[in-house]
Parts: sequence; C-alpha cells; structure tokens
Amino acid sequence: MKVKVQDYNDVTVVELQGELDSDVAELFQNTITDIVTNRMTCVVLDMSGVGFIDSKGLEMLLWSREYCNENTRELRLAGLDENCIRILEITRLENEFDHYAELTEAVKSFA
Repeated sequence: MKVKVQDYNDVTVVELQGELDSDVAELFQNTITDIVTNRMTCVVLDMSGVGFIDSKGLEMLLWSREYCNENTRELRLAGLDENCIRILEITRLENEFDHYAELTEAVKSFA
C-alpha cells in the first residue's frame, strides 16, 4: 500500500494505492493520527486506487471516522470503485460514511 498526503487549503487528502487490509493497518492508523493531531483540517480518503478492503480495512475505516469525530474533524471517502462500494453494501456500512464518486466533489463538500 502506498499512502500520499496532500493539503488543499483546509482539507487533507490521503491518497491510498493498493489493498486496504491488515498488512497496512499500522501505517494507515499512524497516518490518520498524525493528520488529526498536527493539522486543523478535514480529511478525505482518496480510495480510487484501492481495489479491495478486508475486515481489518473496514475496521480501520470505522476507526478513522470515529477518531476524526472525537477530534472534531470531518471525514469523507472519495473514488470508491464498484468492488469497494459492494463491500460496504454487503457489510451494511455504506451509510456510515459520506462518500463521493470524485475527489473534487469530496473536497468541495467541506466548503
């Protein structure tokens, strides 16, 4: 998994490339913790490069949503492919996240 972090004004975009699974749990959690602790921004997870999410990946997404909420930050997902949307639907988590088809839509949603 590759993780790239970019700031767009008051929004931090975390671009994820690869599978969101147990192999990247520590990297993912450290990235979100660092952003929430050190930046006064909202967070968008750019999922356009993610083709698979396992149970640990779902757990990480839920954790990141809760962690952001606890620290008065907002979280959005962007660019979910059909497979990832289906995983969220099967697990009945699709309504747990604000998600957008395009990254630009997610970033603009904070305005």
